[in-house]
Amino acid sequence: MSPFTMTRTLPVDSTTAALRDDVADGLTRTPKRLPPKWFYDARGSELFEEITRLPEYYPTRAEREILIARAAEIADTTGARTLVELGSGSSEKTRHLIRALPGLRVYVPVDVSESALEPAGRALLTEHPELTVHAMVADFMHGLTLPEDSPGPRLLAFLGGTIGNLLPSERREFFTAVSAMLAPGDALLLGTDLVKDEATLVAAYDDAQGVTAAFNKNVLAVLNRELGADFNPADFDHVAVWNAEEEWMEMRLRARKELTAKIPAMDLAIHFAAGEEVRTEVSAKFRKEKVRAELAAAGLESRRWWTDAEGRFALSLAVRT
Repeated sequence: MSPFTMTRTLPVDSTTAALRDDVADGLTRTPKRLPPKWFYDARGSELFEEITRLPEYYPTRAEREILIARAAEIADTTGARTLVELGSGSSEKTRHLIRALPGLRVYVPVDVSESALEPAGRALLTEHPELTVHAMVADFMHGLTLPEDSPGPRLLAFLGGTIGNLLPSERREFFTAVSAMLAPGDALLLGTDLVKDEATLVAAYDDAQGVTAAFNKNVLAVLNRELGADFNPADFDHVAVWNAEEEWMEMRLRARKELTAKIPAMDLAIHFAAGEEVRTEVSAKFRKEKVRAELAAAGLESRRWWTDAEGRFALSLAVRT
């Protein structure tokens, strides 16, 4: 078998179709909303990488701290021969795990971006020629079957706190799907941002340099480019709000004035009243008990819980029972 293989399970035109569906559903309802996945075109990915280096944005540093400190323990506990990474992107974080897993044979990066998967996979092969990399162009939220060349025990990594972008009902579906995908003895490594003081959370989503504001507004550029819309980003303000009841951060775009944006490709005109908002992201924050309960409900037994030194972020390891 070739050391690098790529499998596409997403139709080539699936991204445009999904964007149309999300716009038709989200921008015609009250209150308006869009899912955060549409931030991440090439420019959005660049902006997010910049965000991860900002002093206010602690999650990336905190998770890296845990991975470096606990990689050997994760390896000893799981004995993984296959590592699957959901939303792998550049595969930067998992390098710590790959180096720590002596029995690792197969790495399966999963992402919707083919352009990200191939260079990342081939770069890893240069560093680890003993590996087989089977990249998958797939949406893990809509059914995912692992390749046959993925020997157990398997470790599935879902890092970065991305689980927080899912609403509670979506998390239940996700954990159920993960549990069904794994065999008994396989493990899930999950990154979760933790509940903390409001000032720290808001600062992480509304930095002083305005990078997060540019990232948030980039979704309008995506709509303009992909659907021929005529949104003017200058007509909107970036808003970051802590929802204490739900224990999640929200990012919103607030119209500075009454306006109507046209989307000719969909024959849509989207009206905004002055001050009206569209929610562009939910980022849930977690407590240990909540994480363990949600995993247990899907048949995933929590075995390890690690945080960074300041207790800001957690990695949990759960085993399929």
